[in-house]
Amino acid sequence: MDQPVSAASTASRDLPQGAGHGGLIAALWHRKWWIAVLVLALAGAGFLLLRWRAGPEVVVYPVVKAELVRSVVATGHVETPYRVDIGSQITGTVKDVLVEEGQSVREGQPLIALDGTELNSAVVQAEGAVAQADARMRQLRELSRPAAEEAQKQARANLENARTAFDRADKLAKSGAGTQATLDEATRALNVAMTLARTAELQVYTTSPGGSDFVIAETQLSQAKANLATAHARLGYATIVAPRDGVLITRSVERGSVVQAGKTLLVLAPAGATQLVVQIDEKNLSLLKVGESALASADAYADQRFPASLTYINPSVDITRASVEVKLTVPDPPAYLRQDMTVSVDIAVDRRPDAVVVPARTVHGPTSAAPFVLVVRDGRAREQKVRLGLRAGDQVQVLEGLTPGEEVLPVASGVRAGQRIRPVPR
Repeated sequence: MDQPVSAASTASRDLPQGAGHGGLIAALWHRKWWIAVLVLALAGAGFLLLRWRAGPEVVVYPVVKAELVRSVVATGHVETPYRVDIGSQITGTVKDVLVEEGQSVREGQPLIALDGTELNSAVVQAEGAVAQADARMRQLRELSRPAAEEAQKQARANLENARTAFDRADKLAKSGAGTQATLDEATRALNVAMTLARTAELQVYTTSPGGSDFVIAETQLSQAKANLATAHARLGYATIVAPRDGVLITRSVERGSVVQAGKTLLVLAPAGATQLVVQIDEKNLSLLKVGESALASADAYADQRFPASLTYINPSVDITRASVEVKLTVPDPPAYLRQDMTVSVDIAVDRRPDAVVVPARTVHGPTSAAPFVLVVRDGRAREQKVRLGLRAGDQVQVLEGLTPGEEVLPVASGVRAGQRIRPVPR
């Protein structure tokens, strides 16, 4: 009978003589390695085939509903609505400068002190003139007028006696008992007494309010007081004070300088409203309206934005720069905002709440008569015509053709309409 032959026996016959059992194991292991390589190759090919049938991976953008704001962007600087030039009202030598550039000051705060030696002397001289004029007034009230009144009383008494003597002499002369010489003497005494009484009356009048001596003395006193007030005012000019609250932005004076009246020594930016002055390209002029809101940021604090409002549009255009100057008011300026700081401003010129929005990079032919997008539907890129609205930066409003939640492909993806894709959300 034939004996069955095992695979091991067959394999052993194929091995070189003397290989034995160890050679058989090595041969089997060698064939298993090639089988593993073949399986991996087949799996990779299958995976690539599935990927090819599913399409390439493409980044997609969602269609969203959001507020779309169109802005005009510009740069400018910070300034107050006006600035105050501070100077001296008199010529003098600077004794001390009491403030520094950039310092905040309060209304009435001393800023510059001038040498006031001559001004103090003028005040002392004016005070002496006032005292002298006041003494003259007191002399009129306390001496001249009472003396004139007493003289008037005496003159009236003398006049009464002279009248009595004249009447007696006149009666005696008419009766023949008296002489003509006696009557003539009485007449002369009466005339003298009348003259003296009139003079005393005038003396009382001139020393009384409204009289010439009184008016002259009163005028001299008023002039002396006016001169004293002028001297005090000029002495006050020796200390230059802040006309109102604000920040000193310029200083052009030092101790020892001789200053002239009217020359600007300090420039004050008053506290209060702060303005941003920016230049807008004239092509955007039609988009601007007074009252439009804006967001601004200082270049030194770019991550901190603050609100502003458009309050002024210059009626003329700068022909050299083809721009228009506009001013924006900052109702609540941040503490770090300083004069002449460079700022960037975004003025909101159009606003669409609840707009259907897609990135501008997803729209094919946005300026053509028939713009479209590629939208993901059933795993494929489908062409969809759209009607566009407002464009703001890199966002576009879609009025018709898309609904929120859909996904659109960027133009740069290179995908054709109808092609199968595997969307990857942005």
